Amino acid sequence: MSLKAFAAKIFARRITKKNSKWINNPIETQKGVFNELIKKAKNTEFGQDHNFKTIISHDDFVKQVPIRDYEALKGYIEKIVEGGENVVWPGRPLYFAKTSGTTSGAKYIPITKESIKNQVEASRDAILNYIDETGNVDFVDGKMIFLQGSPILEAKNGVKLGRLSGISAHYVPGYLQKNRLPSWQTNCIEDWETKVNAIVEETENENMTVIAGIPSWVQMYFERLRNKSGKKVGELFQNFNLFIYGGVNYEPYRAKFENLIGRKVDSIELFPASEGFFAYQNAQNDKGMLLLLNSGIFYEFVRADEFFVENPKRITLKDVELHTNYVMIISTDAGLWAYNLGDTVQFISLRPYKVIVSGRIKHFISAFGEHVIAKEVEEAMKKAIEATGARVNEFTVAPQTSPKEGLPYHEWMIEFEKEPHDEAKFVSILDDTMQSQNSYYFDLIDGAILQTLKITKIKQNGFQDYMKSIGKLGGQNKVQRLANDRKLAEALNAYQA
Repeated sequence: MSLKAFAAKIFARRITKKNSKWINNPIETQKGVFNELIKKAKNTEFGQDHNFKTIISHDDFVKQVPIRDYEALKGYIEKIVEGGENVVWPGRPLYFAKTSGTTSGAKYIPITKESIKNQVEASRDAILNYIDETGNVDFVDGKMIFLQGSPILEAKNGVKLGRLSGISAHYVPGYLQKNRLPSWQTNCIEDWETKVNAIVEETENENMTVIAGIPSWVQMYFERLRNKSGKKVGELFQNFNLFIYGGVNYEPYRAKFENLIGRKVDSIELFPASEGFFAYQNAQNDKGMLLLLNSGIFYEFVRADEFFVENPKRITLKDVELHTNYVMIISTDAGLWAYNLGDTVQFISLRPYKVIVSGRIKHFISAFGEHVIAKEVEEAMKKAIEATGARVNEFTVAPQTSPKEGLPYHEWMIEFEKEPHDEAKFVSILDDTMQSQNSYYFDLIDGAILQTLKITKIKQNGFQDYMKSIGKLGGQNKVQRLANDRKLAEALNAYQA
Protein backbone atom coordinates (compact mmCIF):
# COMPACT_ATOMS: atom_id res chain seq x y z
CA MET A 1 0.00 0.00 0.00
CA SER A 2 1.37 3.42 -0.97
CA LEU A 3 1.75 6.27 1.49
CA LYS A 4 -1.09 8.14 -0.24
CA ALA A 5 -3.39 5.12 0.01
CA PHE A 6 -2.49 4.60 3.67
CA ALA A 7 -3.18 8.26 4.47
CA ALA A 8 -6.49 8.12 2.57
CA LYS A 9 -7.61 5.14 4.63
CA ILE A 10 -6.86 6.90 7.91
CA PHE A 11 -8.55 10.10 6.75
CA ALA A 12 -11.60 8.12 5.58
CA ARG A 13 -12.00 6.54 9.02
CA ARG A 14 -11.77 9.93 10.69
CA ILE A 15 -14.34 11.59 8.43
CA THR A 16 -16.76 8.67 8.64
CA LYS A 17 -16.60 8.77 12.43
CA LYS A 18 -17.15 12.53 12.39
CA ASN A 19 -20.18 12.23 10.11
CA SER A 20 -21.74 9.56 12.31
CA LYS A 21 -22.55 12.27 14.85
CA TRP A 22 -25.07 14.04 12.61
CA ILE A 23 -26.25 10.77 11.04
CA ASN A 24 -27.22 9.52 14.50
CA ASN A 25 -28.83 12.84 15.51
CA PRO A 26 -30.76 13.81 12.38
CA ILE A 27 -33.62 15.88 13.79
CA GLU A 28 -31.41 17.91 16.12
CA THR A 29 -28.94 18.45 13.29
CA GLN A 30 -31.63 19.84 10.98
CA LYS A 31 -32.95 22.12 13.73
CA GLY A 32 -29.43 23.48 14.16
CA VAL A 33 -29.06 24.08 10.41
CA PHE A 34 -32.44 25.84 10.30
CA ASN A 35 -31.61 28.16 13.20
CA GLU A 36 -28.19 29.01 11.77
CA LEU A 37 -29.59 29.82 8.33
CA ILE A 38 -32.28 32.12 9.75
CA LYS A 39 -29.79 33.83 12.07
CA LYS A 40 -27.26 34.55 9.33
CA ALA A 41 -29.82 35.87 6.83
CA LYS A 42 -32.06 37.91 9.13
CA ASN A 43 -30.50 41.24 8.06
CA THR A 44 -30.53 40.52 4.33
CA GLU A 45 -33.15 42.09 2.10
CA PHE A 46 -34.97 38.76 1.87
CA GLY A 47 -34.75 38.30 5.64
CA GLN A 48 -36.21 41.72 6.30
CA ASP A 49 -38.95 41.26 3.70
CA HIS A 50 -40.00 38.03 5.42
CA ASN A 51 -39.44 39.18 9.00
CA PHE A 52 -36.79 36.58 9.82
CA LYS A 53 -36.20 38.24 13.22
CA THR A 54 -39.52 36.83 14.41
CA ILE A 55 -39.00 33.30 13.09
CA ILE A 56 -38.30 30.83 15.88
CA SER A 57 -40.01 27.70 14.54
CA HIS A 58 -40.79 25.88 11.34
CA ASP A 59 -44.44 26.94 11.67
CA ASP A 60 -43.31 30.58 11.67
CA PHE A 61 -41.20 29.92 8.58
CA VAL A 62 -44.13 28.32 6.72
CA LYS A 63 -46.37 31.30 7.51
CA GLN A 64 -43.82 33.89 6.40
CA VAL A 65 -41.89 32.23 3.55
CA PRO A 66 -43.94 30.71 0.71
CA ILE A 67 -42.61 27.97 -1.56
CA ARG A 68 -40.93 29.47 -4.61
CA ASP A 69 -39.34 28.15 -7.77
CA TYR A 70 -36.69 30.06 -9.71
CA GLU A 71 -39.29 32.15 -11.53
CA ALA A 72 -40.77 33.37 -8.25
CA LEU A 73 -37.35 34.08 -6.74
CA LYS A 74 -36.04 35.70 -9.92
CA GLY A 75 -36.60 39.29 -8.76
CA TYR A 76 -34.16 38.80 -5.89
CA ILE A 77 -31.65 36.93 -8.06
CA GLU A 78 -31.66 39.68 -10.68
CA LYS A 79 -30.69 42.21 -8.01
CA ILE A 80 -27.66 40.07 -7.15
CA VAL A 81 -26.73 39.63 -10.80
CA GLU A 82 -26.89 43.41 -11.23
CA GLY A 83 -24.42 43.90 -8.36
CA GLY A 84 -26.58 43.97 -5.24
CA GLU A 85 -25.24 42.88 -1.84
CA ASN A 86 -26.96 41.28 1.15
CA VAL A 87 -29.96 40.35 -0.96
CA VAL A 88 -30.70 36.70 -0.08
CA TRP A 89 -27.48 35.94 1.82
CA PRO A 90 -24.87 38.18 3.48
CA GLY A 91 -22.47 39.79 1.03
CA ARG A 92 -22.08 38.68 -2.58
CA PRO A 93 -21.87 35.12 -3.93
CA LEU A 94 -18.55 33.74 -5.18
CA TYR A 95 -20.15 32.29 -8.32
CA PHE A 96 -23.28 31.98 -10.37
CA ALA A 97 -23.94 28.49 -11.66
CA LYS A 98 -25.57 28.98 -15.05
CA THR A 99 -28.24 26.45 -15.93
CA SER A 100 -30.97 26.16 -18.55
CA GLY A 101 -34.35 27.55 -17.51
CA THR A 102 -37.65 26.26 -18.86
CA THR A 103 -39.48 29.58 -19.12
CA SER A 104 -36.93 32.21 -18.19
CA GLY A 105 -33.98 31.28 -20.39
CA ALA A 106 -30.73 31.10 -18.44
CA LYS A 107 -30.93 30.66 -14.68
CA TYR A 108 -28.25 32.07 -12.38
CA ILE A 109 -27.97 30.06 -9.18
CA PRO A 110 -25.87 31.81 -6.51
CA ILE A 111 -23.02 29.85 -4.94
CA THR A 112 -21.47 31.31 -1.79
CA LYS A 113 -18.22 30.57 0.04
CA GLU A 114 -20.27 28.50 2.51
CA SER A 115 -22.19 26.52 -0.09
CA ILE A 116 -19.19 25.69 -2.30
CA LYS A 117 -17.33 24.45 0.79
CA ASN A 118 -20.22 22.13 1.59
CA GLN A 119 -20.44 20.92 -2.02
CA VAL A 120 -16.72 20.12 -2.14
CA GLU A 121 -16.80 18.32 1.22
CA ALA A 122 -19.81 16.25 0.19
CA SER A 123 -18.02 15.09 -2.98
CA ARG A 124 -14.97 14.20 -0.93
CA ASP A 125 -16.97 12.42 1.77
CA ALA A 126 -18.75 10.22 -0.77
CA ILE A 127 -15.40 8.76 -1.84
CA LEU A 128 -14.03 8.58 1.72
CA ASN A 129 -17.16 6.76 2.87
CA TYR A 130 -16.61 4.22 0.07
CA ILE A 131 -13.00 3.71 1.17
CA ASP A 132 -14.00 3.20 4.78
CA GLU A 133 -16.85 0.82 3.91
CA THR A 134 -15.02 -1.38 1.41
CA GLY A 135 -11.36 -1.02 2.31
CA ASN A 136 -10.67 -0.44 -1.40
CA VAL A 137 -8.14 2.34 -1.61
CA ASP A 138 -5.57 1.43 -4.27
CA PHE A 139 -7.47 3.50 -6.84
CA VAL A 140 -6.02 6.70 -5.30
CA ASP A 141 -2.69 5.88 -6.97
CA GLY A 142 -4.19 5.68 -10.45
CA LYS A 143 -5.62 8.23 -12.85
CA MET A 144 -9.09 9.66 -12.37
CA ILE A 145 -11.37 11.28 -14.90
CA PHE A 146 -14.37 13.50 -14.25
CA LEU A 147 -16.37 14.18 -17.42
CA GLN A 148 -17.55 17.73 -16.90
CA GLY A 149 -18.18 21.10 -18.46
CA SER A 150 -15.54 23.66 -19.34
CA PRO A 151 -13.78 25.23 -16.33
CA ILE A 152 -13.47 28.54 -18.17
CA LEU A 153 -15.50 31.07 -16.19
CA GLU A 154 -16.90 34.41 -17.30
CA ALA A 155 -17.55 37.36 -15.00
CA LYS A 156 -20.85 39.11 -14.39
CA ASN A 157 -20.59 42.29 -12.34
CA GLY A 158 -17.63 40.91 -10.44
CA VAL A 159 -19.04 37.42 -9.85
CA LYS A 160 -17.62 34.44 -11.74
CA LEU A 161 -20.09 32.57 -13.89
CA GLY A 162 -20.07 29.05 -15.37
CA ARG A 163 -21.55 25.56 -15.28
CA LEU A 164 -21.45 23.87 -11.88
CA SER A 165 -19.17 21.10 -13.13
CA GLY A 166 -16.79 23.73 -14.51
CA ILE A 167 -16.79 25.60 -11.21
CA SER A 168 -16.14 22.34 -9.34
CA ALA A 169 -13.07 21.72 -11.51
CA HIS A 170 -11.38 24.58 -9.65
CA TYR A 171 -11.74 22.70 -6.36
CA VAL A 172 -9.98 19.42 -7.10
CA PRO A 173 -7.63 18.92 -4.11
CA GLY A 174 -3.94 19.46 -4.74
CA TYR A 175 -3.06 15.86 -3.87
CA LEU A 176 -5.31 14.66 -6.73
CA GLN A 177 -4.19 17.15 -9.38
CA LYS A 178 -1.41 14.91 -10.68
CA ASN A 179 -3.86 12.02 -10.95
CA ARG A 180 -6.59 13.97 -12.67
CA LEU A 181 -7.46 13.77 -16.35
CA PRO A 182 -8.23 15.18 -18.85
CA SER A 183 -5.73 18.01 -19.11
CA TRP A 184 -6.88 21.56 -18.47
CA GLN A 185 -6.63 22.34 -22.19
CA THR A 186 -8.85 19.40 -23.14
CA ASN A 187 -11.32 20.18 -20.38
CA CYS A 188 -11.75 23.66 -21.83
CA ILE A 189 -12.95 22.37 -25.21
CA GLU A 190 -16.57 23.46 -25.65
CA ASP A 191 -17.71 21.13 -28.45
CA TRP A 192 -18.64 17.86 -26.74
CA GLU A 193 -17.76 15.44 -29.54
CA THR A 194 -14.38 17.08 -30.07
CA LYS A 195 -13.80 17.01 -26.33
CA VAL A 196 -14.64 13.31 -25.99
CA ASN A 197 -12.29 12.41 -28.83
CA ALA A 198 -9.51 14.42 -27.15
CA ILE A 199 -10.21 12.69 -23.83
CA VAL A 200 -9.92 9.30 -25.54
CA GLU A 201 -6.52 10.29 -26.95
CA GLU A 202 -5.29 11.43 -23.53
CA THR A 203 -6.57 8.50 -21.50
CA GLU A 204 -6.43 5.30 -23.58
CA ASN A 205 -2.89 4.46 -22.49
CA GLU A 206 -3.22 5.63 -18.87
CA ASN A 207 -3.84 3.66 -15.68
CA MET A 208 -7.44 4.80 -15.22
CA THR A 209 -8.91 3.69 -11.88
CA VAL A 210 -11.87 6.06 -11.31
CA ILE A 211 -14.27 7.41 -13.92
CA ALA A 212 -17.10 9.82 -13.09
CA GLY A 213 -19.91 11.56 -14.93
CA ILE A 214 -23.52 11.37 -16.09
CA PRO A 215 -24.04 7.79 -17.37
CA SER A 216 -25.35 8.73 -20.81
CA TRP A 217 -22.22 10.79 -21.58
CA VAL A 218 -19.75 8.37 -19.97
CA GLN A 219 -21.33 5.75 -22.23
CA MET A 220 -20.34 7.85 -25.25
CA TYR A 221 -16.75 8.02 -23.93
CA PHE A 222 -16.66 4.25 -23.42
CA GLU A 223 -17.99 3.60 -26.93
CA ARG A 224 -15.31 5.82 -28.46
CA LEU A 225 -12.62 4.02 -26.41
CA ARG A 226 -13.86 0.63 -27.57
CA ASN A 227 -14.09 1.69 -31.21
CA LYS A 228 -10.59 3.14 -31.22
CA SER A 229 -8.82 0.41 -29.23
CA GLY A 230 -10.90 -2.63 -30.18
CA LYS A 231 -10.90 -3.59 -26.50
CA LYS A 232 -13.41 -3.65 -23.68
CA VAL A 233 -12.96 -0.75 -21.27
CA GLY A 234 -12.12 -3.13 -18.43
CA GLU A 235 -9.39 -4.74 -20.53
CA LEU A 236 -8.00 -1.37 -21.57
CA PHE A 237 -8.11 -0.08 -17.99
CA GLN A 238 -7.33 -3.18 -15.95
CA ASN A 239 -7.35 -1.30 -12.64
CA PHE A 240 -10.57 0.58 -13.29
CA ASN A 241 -12.81 -0.38 -10.38
CA LEU A 242 -14.95 2.61 -9.40
CA PHE A 243 -17.62 4.47 -11.38
CA ILE A 244 -19.10 7.61 -9.82
CA TYR A 245 -22.30 8.98 -11.31
CA GLY A 246 -25.25 11.26 -10.74
CA GLY A 247 -27.96 13.10 -12.59
CA VAL A 248 -29.91 10.07 -13.84
CA ASN A 249 -30.79 6.57 -12.69
CA TYR A 250 -27.97 4.17 -13.59
CA GLU A 251 -30.12 1.02 -13.78
CA PRO A 252 -31.37 1.43 -17.38
CA TYR A 253 -27.73 1.81 -18.45
CA ARG A 254 -26.17 -0.89 -16.24
CA ALA A 255 -26.37 -3.80 -18.72
CA LYS A 256 -24.90 -1.65 -21.48
CA PHE A 257 -22.10 -0.44 -19.20
CA GLU A 258 -21.18 -3.90 -18.01
CA ASN A 259 -21.01 -5.02 -21.64
CA LEU A 260 -18.77 -2.08 -22.56
CA ILE A 261 -16.55 -2.62 -19.52
CA GLY A 262 -16.59 -6.42 -19.71
CA ARG A 263 -17.06 -6.89 -15.97
CA LYS A 264 -18.78 -5.40 -12.95
CA VAL A 265 -17.26 -2.44 -11.13
CA ASP A 266 -18.28 -0.73 -7.92
CA SER A 267 -20.30 2.44 -8.26
CA ILE A 268 -21.25 5.44 -6.11
CA GLU A 269 -24.45 7.34 -6.83
CA LEU A 270 -24.49 11.07 -6.09
CA PHE A 271 -27.34 13.60 -5.87
CA PRO A 272 -25.76 16.96 -6.69
CA ALA A 273 -27.25 20.04 -8.33
CA SER A 274 -26.31 23.66 -8.85
CA GLU A 275 -28.49 24.43 -5.82
CA GLY A 276 -26.63 22.07 -3.48
CA PHE A 277 -25.24 18.59 -2.86
CA PHE A 278 -28.03 16.60 -1.24
CA ALA A 279 -27.09 12.96 -0.90
CA TYR A 280 -24.65 10.18 -1.77
CA GLN A 281 -24.71 6.40 -1.73
CA ASN A 282 -23.15 5.22 1.50
CA ALA A 283 -23.47 1.43 1.15
CA GLN A 284 -22.53 -0.78 -1.79
CA ASN A 285 -25.13 -3.43 -1.04
CA ASP A 286 -28.00 -1.08 -0.25
CA LYS A 287 -30.17 1.05 -2.50
CA GLY A 288 -30.62 4.73 -1.93
CA MET A 289 -28.50 7.67 -0.88
CA LEU A 290 -27.76 9.13 2.53
CA LEU A 291 -29.47 12.52 2.85
CA LEU A 292 -26.87 15.09 3.92
CA LEU A 293 -28.31 16.89 6.93
CA ASN A 294 -25.29 18.92 8.07
CA SER A 295 -24.35 20.63 4.82
CA GLY A 296 -26.00 24.03 5.08
CA ILE A 297 -29.34 22.80 3.69
CA PHE A 298 -32.66 22.70 5.52
CA TYR A 299 -35.19 20.32 3.99
CA GLU A 300 -38.95 20.43 3.76
CA PHE A 301 -41.18 17.96 1.97
CA VAL A 302 -44.59 18.14 0.31
CA ARG A 303 -46.50 15.11 -0.86
CA ALA A 304 -46.33 15.11 -4.65
CA ASP A 305 -50.04 14.28 -5.01
CA GLU A 306 -50.89 17.38 -2.94
CA PHE A 307 -48.30 19.76 -4.34
CA PHE A 308 -50.56 21.62 -6.75
CA VAL A 309 -53.40 22.23 -4.29
CA GLU A 310 -53.59 25.60 -2.56
CA ASN A 311 -51.30 25.82 0.49
CA PRO A 312 -50.04 22.21 0.52
CA LYS A 313 -48.80 20.88 3.84
CA ARG A 314 -45.04 21.31 4.34
CA ILE A 315 -43.38 18.84 6.69
CA THR A 316 -39.89 18.43 8.06
CA LEU A 317 -37.72 15.36 8.32
CA LYS A 318 -39.33 14.05 11.50
CA ASP A 319 -42.69 13.55 9.79
CA VAL A 320 -41.71 11.89 6.50
CA GLU A 321 -42.94 8.39 5.68
CA LEU A 322 -41.37 5.56 3.74
CA HIS A 323 -42.11 5.05 0.02
CA THR A 324 -44.12 8.25 -0.35
CA ASN A 325 -43.45 10.54 -3.29
CA TYR A 326 -42.36 13.96 -1.98
CA VAL A 327 -41.39 17.21 -3.64
CA MET A 328 -38.16 18.28 -1.95
CA ILE A 329 -38.07 21.92 -0.81
CA ILE A 330 -34.73 23.42 0.25
CA SER A 331 -33.41 26.45 2.10
CA THR A 332 -29.66 26.89 1.76
CA ASP A 333 -26.54 28.78 2.75
CA ALA A 334 -26.55 30.25 -0.75
CA GLY A 335 -29.79 32.13 -0.06
CA LEU A 336 -32.40 29.88 -1.65
CA TRP A 337 -35.45 29.95 0.62
CA ALA A 338 -38.28 27.39 0.56
CA TYR A 339 -37.04 26.68 -2.95
CA ASN A 340 -38.73 24.10 -5.13
CA LEU A 341 -35.85 22.23 -6.71
CA GLY A 342 -38.25 20.35 -8.97
CA ASP A 343 -37.07 16.89 -7.92
CA THR A 344 -39.23 14.31 -6.22
CA VAL A 345 -37.80 11.80 -3.75
CA GLN A 346 -38.90 8.78 -1.78
CA PHE A 347 -37.45 7.69 1.55
CA ILE A 348 -36.38 4.07 1.62
CA SER A 349 -34.90 4.26 5.13
CA LEU A 350 -35.52 6.44 8.18
CA ARG A 351 -32.54 5.12 10.18
CA PRO A 352 -30.53 6.65 8.64
CA TYR A 353 -32.53 8.90 6.34
CA LYS A 354 -31.93 7.61 2.81
CA VAL A 355 -33.65 8.64 -0.40
CA ILE A 356 -34.01 7.71 -4.02
CA VAL A 357 -34.79 10.28 -6.69
CA SER A 358 -38.17 9.31 -8.09
CA GLY A 359 -38.47 11.94 -10.81
CA ARG A 360 -39.36 15.56 -11.51
CA ILE A 361 -42.58 17.16 -10.33
CA LYS A 362 -43.09 18.62 -13.82
CA HIS A 363 -42.07 15.42 -15.64
CA PHE A 364 -44.84 12.86 -15.42
CA ILE A 365 -47.52 11.24 -17.53
CA SER A 366 -51.09 11.79 -16.45
CA ALA A 367 -52.93 12.33 -19.72
CA PHE A 368 -55.63 9.97 -18.42
CA GLY A 369 -55.10 10.38 -14.67
CA GLU A 370 -52.42 7.68 -14.40
CA HIS A 371 -49.80 9.76 -12.51
CA VAL A 372 -46.81 7.84 -13.91
CA ILE A 373 -43.41 8.96 -12.57
CA ALA A 374 -39.82 8.35 -13.66
CA LYS A 375 -39.06 5.78 -10.95
CA GLU A 376 -41.84 3.55 -12.29
CA VAL A 377 -40.74 3.55 -15.92
CA GLU A 378 -37.10 3.04 -14.93
CA GLU A 379 -37.98 0.08 -12.71
CA ALA A 380 -40.04 -1.43 -15.52
CA MET A 381 -37.17 -0.98 -17.98
CA LYS A 382 -34.71 -2.58 -15.56
CA LYS A 383 -36.87 -5.71 -15.21
CA ALA A 384 -37.52 -6.00 -18.95
CA ILE A 385 -33.80 -5.70 -19.72
CA GLU A 386 -32.85 -8.31 -17.12
CA ALA A 387 -35.44 -10.80 -18.40
CA THR A 388 -34.72 -10.51 -22.12
CA GLY A 389 -30.99 -9.80 -22.45
CA ALA A 390 -31.61 -6.40 -24.04
CA ARG A 391 -29.24 -3.45 -23.76
CA VAL A 392 -30.62 0.07 -24.00
CA ASN A 393 -28.73 3.24 -24.89
CA GLU A 394 -31.54 5.67 -24.05
CA PHE A 395 -35.31 5.95 -23.85
CA THR A 396 -38.21 8.29 -23.15
CA VAL A 397 -41.96 7.79 -22.67
CA ALA A 398 -44.92 9.90 -23.80
CA PRO A 399 -48.70 9.42 -24.10
CA GLN A 400 -50.25 8.82 -27.50
CA THR A 401 -53.70 10.29 -26.98
CA SER A 402 -54.94 10.26 -30.59
CA PRO A 403 -53.71 7.14 -32.38
CA LYS A 404 -54.79 6.53 -35.95
CA GLU A 405 -56.60 3.42 -34.76
CA GLY A 406 -57.40 1.69 -31.51
CA LEU A 407 -57.24 2.93 -27.94
CA PRO A 408 -54.71 5.49 -26.68
CA TYR A 409 -51.45 4.13 -25.24
CA HIS A 410 -48.09 5.02 -23.77
CA GLU A 411 -45.36 5.21 -26.40
CA TRP A 412 -41.89 4.08 -25.31
CA MET A 413 -39.25 5.47 -27.65
CA ILE A 414 -36.19 3.25 -27.18
CA GLU A 415 -32.73 3.20 -28.69
CA PHE A 416 -31.53 -0.41 -28.33
CA GLU A 417 -27.85 -1.27 -28.38
CA LYS A 418 -28.99 -4.89 -28.34
CA GLU A 419 -32.60 -5.78 -29.02
CA PRO A 420 -34.45 -8.19 -26.68
CA HIS A 421 -34.40 -11.86 -27.69
CA ASP A 422 -38.20 -11.84 -27.32
CA GLU A 423 -39.76 -8.44 -28.07
CA ALA A 424 -43.27 -9.54 -27.08
CA LYS A 425 -41.95 -10.64 -23.69
CA PHE A 426 -40.06 -7.36 -23.32
CA VAL A 427 -43.28 -5.38 -23.93
CA SER A 428 -45.27 -7.66 -21.63
CA ILE A 429 -42.82 -7.21 -18.75
CA LEU A 430 -42.77 -3.44 -19.22
CA ASP A 431 -46.55 -3.27 -19.12
CA ASP A 432 -47.03 -5.78 -16.30
CA THR A 433 -44.43 -4.01 -14.16
CA MET A 434 -46.10 -0.66 -14.78
CA GLN A 435 -49.46 -2.10 -13.76
CA SER A 436 -48.03 -3.67 -10.60
CA GLN A 437 -46.45 -0.37 -9.52
CA ASN A 438 -49.22 2.03 -10.50
CA SER A 439 -52.83 1.20 -9.64
CA TYR A 440 -54.15 4.06 -11.80
CA TYR A 441 -52.38 2.65 -14.85
CA PHE A 442 -53.72 -0.82 -14.01
CA ASP A 443 -57.28 0.51 -13.81
CA LEU A 444 -56.94 2.27 -17.17
CA ILE A 445 -55.68 -0.90 -18.87
CA ASP A 446 -58.22 -3.08 -17.07
CA GLY A 447 -61.04 -0.70 -17.92
CA ALA A 448 -60.07 -0.58 -21.61
CA ILE A 449 -59.28 3.15 -21.48
CA LEU A 450 -55.68 2.47 -22.52
CA GLN A 451 -54.24 -0.34 -24.59
CA THR A 452 -50.90 -2.02 -23.85
CA LEU A 453 -47.89 0.25 -24.34
CA LYS A 454 -46.13 0.31 -27.70
CA ILE A 455 -42.44 0.62 -28.58
CA THR A 456 -41.03 2.96 -31.22
CA LYS A 457 -37.42 2.11 -32.03
CA ILE A 458 -34.93 4.94 -32.38
CA LYS A 459 -31.90 4.48 -34.63
CA GLN A 460 -28.36 4.14 -33.26
CA ASN A 461 -27.12 7.46 -31.84
CA GLY A 462 -30.57 8.93 -32.47
CA PHE A 463 -30.84 10.45 -29.02
CA GLN A 464 -27.33 11.91 -29.28
CA ASP A 465 -28.18 13.36 -32.67
CA TYR A 466 -31.36 14.89 -31.28
CA MET A 467 -29.54 16.41 -28.27
CA LYS A 468 -26.91 17.80 -30.63
CA SER A 469 -29.62 19.33 -32.82
CA ILE A 470 -30.95 21.36 -29.87
CA GLY A 471 -27.48 22.34 -28.59
CA LYS A 472 -27.54 20.08 -25.53
CA LEU A 473 -24.98 17.39 -26.33
CA GLY A 474 -22.85 16.42 -23.34
CA GLY A 475 -22.05 18.21 -20.11
CA GLN A 476 -24.82 18.18 -17.51
CA ASN A 477 -27.61 17.89 -20.10
CA LYS A 478 -29.96 14.91 -19.82
CA VAL A 479 -32.69 13.41 -21.96
CA GLN A 480 -36.12 13.97 -20.44
CA ARG A 481 -37.30 10.58 -19.21
CA LEU A 482 -41.03 11.17 -19.64
CA ALA A 483 -43.45 13.93 -20.57
CA ASN A 484 -47.16 14.59 -20.47
CA ASP A 485 -47.18 15.97 -24.00
CA ARG A 486 -45.92 14.95 -27.44
CA LYS A 487 -43.25 17.63 -27.98
CA LEU A 488 -40.20 15.40 -27.44
CA ALA A 489 -41.86 12.36 -29.00
CA GLU A 490 -42.70 14.27 -32.17
CA ALA A 491 -39.14 15.60 -32.41
CA LEU A 492 -37.78 12.05 -32.07
CA ASN A 493 -39.91 10.81 -34.96
CA ALA A 494 -37.17 12.09 -37.27
CA TYR A 495 -34.75 9.63 -35.64
CA GLN A 496 -36.79 6.43 -35.92
CA ALA A 497 -34.93 3.26 -36.81
